[in-house]
Amino acid sequence: MSIEARLTELGIKLPKAAAPVASYVPVVVHGSMAYVSGQLPFVDGELVTGHLGENVTPEQGIQAARACGLMILSQLVAAGISLDQVSRVVKLGGFVSSTPDFPGQPHIINGASDLMVDVFGDAGRHARSAVGVPVLPLNAAVEVDAIFALESD
Repeated sequence: MSIEARLTELGIKLPKAAAPVASYVPVVVHGSMAYVSGQLPFVDGELVTGHLGENVTPEQGIQAARACGLMILSQLVAAGISLDQVSRVVKLGGFVSSTPDFPGQPHIINGASDLMVDVFGDAGRHARSAVGVPVLPLNAAVEVDAIFALESD
């Protein structure tokens, strides 16, 4: 089954790829690897902002991490990479804007991790980091970046 068909089966429509908010490019392909810059969580066109443990619930955080994952996939497509070229999700880096006493960063980033497994199956299982930070760009609640291994055309 193609990844496009899998997305349809899952009821997933990818959002429009967001423009960079600073001096960087969203995707760099080097050899057989694609590196996707950190993506912010847009849910229904609105940026999810705030801090876990303060004014963002864990459920909202998980949804925000999933939204970051969807944006990562959108950035690959916008860069001209077919999702069928992805041979492996290698690593996700997750950043959670949270209070110092919030310990649930790994649980929050599962929103992005679970999406990758849903979309790519076993090839979606990846290495990962999940880090709590005091603030993210634009006051986003979550940010996720990614590394993918690609098959040649």
